[in-house]
Amino acid sequence: MYNQPDYTKGFTLLELMVTIAIVGILVGIAIPNFTSIIIINRLTTSANELVTALNLARSEAIKRGIQVTVRNKGPSTQWESGWDVFVDINGNETLNDNGNATLCEATEDCLLRTYAALPNGYTLRTGSSSYDDYAAYLPSGLSNVSVGDTFRLCHGSETTTSRAVTINSLGRARVSTGTTSCP
Repeated sequence: MYNQPDYTKGFTLLELMVTIAIVGILVGIAIPNFTSIIIINRLTTSANELVTALNLARSEAIKRGIQVTVRNKGPSTQWESGWDVFVDINGNETLNDNGNATLCEATEDCLLRTYAALPNGYTLRTGSSSYDDYAAYLPSGLSNVSVGDTFRLCHGSETTTSRAVTINSLGRARVSTGTTSCP
């Protein structure tokens, strides 16, 4: 006896094309929203990393009883190239290493942590103050400058999703959403 194929199991070409069209429309709607979520998460992560570095420097200065500095690795006022946190033995806000294999000798600075550059398209800029190149904390936990500043963390020129890291005159940092301007 001959078995006839059962054509009722499966999809027609029309059904397949309609399904693909619906999936394409949903993906077209979801991808722009997903991109903005990624940008917002990167901004939040980068802002939190800066606050973490400042808090680390402050707590290490208190613990060690010596100045600890957070130093910008890029051009003045442009922190997007990353930053270093180090024990600043001589208080000159510059990482001094004599180049030998022994780390953290009594006569040289001790690198505590290095933070990588921000992703392409992201900027981290200071305002107009003494935080252009570094932020330093004294053994008391206070900033070595008596003025505050606001760092602006942006993706492009969009100010609504940007982050502001504000350092008060005592050296405490906090994060808020939105800045008045972006580079």
